[in-house]
Amino acid sequence: MTMKTILVPTEQHDLMASTLQTALLLARKFDSYIEGFALLPAMLELFALDHGGPLPIDVKENDAELAKQARGLFERFMQDHGVAPSSKVDGSLSFGWLDTAPDGEGFVGSYGRVFDVIVLARPDARSRMGMTAVEAGLFETGRPVLIAPPSPPQRIGENILIAWNCSTEQARTTALAMPLLRNAGRVTVLTVEGGTVPGPTGEQIARSLARNGVRCEAVTVTPEGRSTGETILAHAASLGCDLLIKGAYTQSRLRQMIFGGATRHILANASVPVLMAH
Repeated sequence: MTMKTILVPTEQHDLMASTLQTALLLARKFDSYIEGFALLPAMLELFALDHGGPLPIDVKENDAELAKQARGLFERFMQDHGVAPSSKVDGSLSFGWLDTAPDGEGFVGSYGRVFDVIVLARPDARSRMGMTAVEAGLFETGRPVLIAPPSPPQRIGENILIAWNCSTEQARTTALAMPLLRNAGRVTVLTVEGGTVPGPTGEQIARSLARNGVRCEAVTVTPEGRSTGETILAHAASLGCDLLIKGAYTQSRLRQMIFGGATRHILANASVPVLMAH
């Protein structure tokens, strides 16, 4: 199992530099194919709801211009970094562009199913699709989503932190991260006291990982007055980690919205790439 196919929904905003850099760092590890498409709001649905009429010509033209800008940004980045356009399925580092993608974040959730990983920017006001695209990736694809931090990372997957909370979601995310975990120089399995559900301990998953060729260490920490999410990010920073592996939404999205939660905090505050799955 590797990460040979990477999908990058592309918008024209200043978070894309980090998103594309994160995708490229991952792609270089596995000689992956990176595909982009223009991520645009579902304007047809929005206009129909607001006005009850056909979509105006100028809205269609604006969509076409935004798609053109997104493609230009994506292709310039790849060319500037020496990535060749894909001409055949040969397993080499390459890129391609899908120019027939429909508007709306729903396409992230459907098309993402045929890729090994989807790379998206950390949700932010600068990204119009933001959280809706991330949730489409997490809940609809069955694949992991790699969340890029606001600033372009310099490396990824050399020093990994697994935020172990004993849950099904975390077990699934850890399994999907195996290609990265096997290649890492250091892996830490972190359990935060009070931030778990009933299930196997960090020591137990660490033993299982070791039998799969992953060198890792299990650590349990107390939150010391911080939330679970704050504790995870603080520990990742103290270890100099360059990737966080985190199961998404062990609690329901509604509960997280009302009461907060580790997923919500990490999505809002992580300064390193985060690999998530639900």
